[in-house]
Amino acid sequence: MSAALDVFSLLAIGAGVFFFVAGTVALVRFPDSLSRLHALTKADNLGLGLVVIGLLPRAGSPLAALKLVVLWALVQVSSATVAQLIGGALRRRDAET
Repeated sequence: MSAALDVFSLLAIGAGVFFFVAGTVALVRFPDSLSRLHALTKADNLGLGLVVIGLLPRAGSPLAALKLVVLWALVQVSSATVAQLIGGALRRRDAET
């Protein structure tokens, strides 16, 4: 069973790293700020979720697993809030020019 958990953790963390890299590439390649913001927040949220899912079987205790899930939830909420604030500021800036 331990080998199966190791493979699961490796695959989930590897997929999470893939999405982090994809978000970074999108940040560099996309043409405007709103597209970059959208791609980066989506890829980072999914990447972090997959990394957390991959780390859950390796958590030493239920409290450590709960901390990982709470951390992921806090990043989800803060990422969405910051993306909305930045997007609104970009739209106001574009409307003024």
